[in-house]
Amino acid sequence: MDVEWSGDWVAERLGVALVGDTELRDLLGLALRRNPKRAHLLVSNVLGKHVPQRPSVVYGAGYELGERVRDLLGEAEARRAVVLGYAETATGLGHAVADGLGVAPYLHSTRRPVEGVARAGGFEESHSHATSHLLLPERPGLLSAAPGAPLVLVDDEFSTGNTVLNTIRALHERYPRDRYVIVALVDMRSPEDRATLTAFAREIGARVDLVARARGTVRLPDGVLEKGLSLVADQLAVRADAHQEEPPPVSRDARPAPVRVELGWPAGVPDGGRHGFTPVHRAALEAALPDMAARLADALGDARRVLVLGFEELMYAPLRLGTALEDATTAEVRYSTTTRSPVLAVDDPGYAIRTQLVFPAHDTPSDG
Repeated sequence: MDVEWSGDWVAERLGVALVGDTELRDLLGLALRRNPKRAHLLVSNVLGKHVPQRPSVVYGAGYELGERVRDLLGEAEARRAVVLGYAETATGLGHAVADGLGVAPYLHSTRRPVEGVARAGGFEESHSHATSHLLLPERPGLLSAAPGAPLVLVDDEFSTGNTVLNTIRALHERYPRDRYVIVALVDMRSPEDRATLTAFAREIGARVDLVARARGTVRLPDGVLEKGLSLVADQLAVRADAHQEEPPPVSRDARPAPVRVELGWPAGVPDGGRHGFTPVHRAALEAALPDMAARLADALGDARRVLVLGFEELMYAPLRLGTALEDATTAEVRYSTTTRSPVLAVDDPGYAIRTQLVFPAHDTPSDG
């Protein structure tokens, strides 16, 4: 029996074509963005952002990329490398890459200014719904370029490479270095985009390598933005009509009471890489994970299905708890996180994101 690819719905209606190597369709689906800057969204099946996945699969995808970077750099350069991930989608992926690299400190960008933490840099992501990224390392010298210290930049996918160019350009002015490594699950750049990056590397006098799990391109027809906006509007109108016939939501009194578990998170270990995460932090977390997972497993009792849910940029801590929980319980464990990405859900087997829950955030970023 033929299995429907979770991108057929968008491909048929927008004329979008995904072309690439044999693994590409296993890694990606397609959805619609509610965003006038780009009509489609590439939805990763191994990232744990929009589609729930086994934590070990999500973590393993990033860790394996980190091992490939270590092999590329060699032991000496790998020991001096710094890894930078992109908010919000690749914060956990970048952290897993840093783990695979083995000894690298990690930092991810953020869209959230933090009082009392000095800004060490920033850049723009032009196609995003929230374009400005900040770099807020707690240790001011984290991004300083020691001799032979490569910077490893990690994103979930490269569509044009413009965000990476903006990042390197901004950082190279303040912290010049002679080597960069770009890492992604999928590289979807056109030949022209690849040539642009090659010329840019030559211009700044640095070596720029790229490591990706799969490669391909997205072919977009003329007028795809207008078609996408119209299609989104049609789907929202259909949903509004159907919503009038839906049953009322379950009352709060009928919902089970939440249970709070004291994990015993190791003292001094950050919950992510927003302000930097060092090899010392990594060792402390690894040592604490089995006991934390055991406490969670005890609280879950005989649960058969478990979703470990992260929050936007907070992807790494719940991911690692999820991987440890897989070893501590017989339950089926899945992992995903919330997102601010303006994506449209469509309940069709040929569409990547079939359901959607919407609720207010517990905080309010200045540019969100």
